[in-house]
Amino acid sequence: MSNPDRNTPAGFAMQDIVAKHWKALLIEGILLAILGFLALSLPLFASIAITLFLGWMFLISGIAGLILTVWARQMPGFWWSLLSAVFSLVAGIVLIGWPLQGTLSLTLVLGVFFVMEGVASIMYALEHRRELMGRWGWMVAAGILDLIISAMIITGLPGSAAWAIGLLVGINLMFGGASLIGMAFAARKA
Repeated sequence: MSNPDRNTPAGFAMQDIVAKHWKALLIEGILLAILGFLALSLPLFASIAITLFLGWMFLISGIAGLILTVWARQMPGFWWSLLSAVFSLVAGIVLIGWPLQGTLSLTLVLGVFFVMEGVASIMYALEHRRELMGRWGWMVAAGILDLIISAMIITGLPGSAAWAIGLLVGINLMFGGASLIGMAFAARKA
């Protein structure tokens, strides 16, 4: 995937499109920032809402998977597709039926993810420190931060389930909203 340079026709077209729709970027950025603020203010509510959202996504994809698997039962891998659809359906039912326990499970998965991400970042940085020049230290620092976050989440269970997912999603929404707002104002000036 290429990134159009500002001095190319594609770059000018992209600038024109962004400048033309700066208000849409601004509105989306404000909405994301508000949602992020709400998630940060009410992390347990946000964690449960995210768990329910994921539950519905699993449930819908499980139902669709079952229907399509039965409809195309002549396709190779029928039993694996059927098993996958059933797992998705069960995961959706469990997350929707028991959202607090689902939030606890998702928080544990999140903690394990941060462990794996931290170790992978550190190992990548150490293995490629020649190619990364002065940036490899930042990757090691990011990996260590991931390990610290994972330790806070995992050692804090079950209490960390009340804040971890909501807090991290809230931070993500705030930064995403702020970046869109900044991009909208920059496009407006252009």
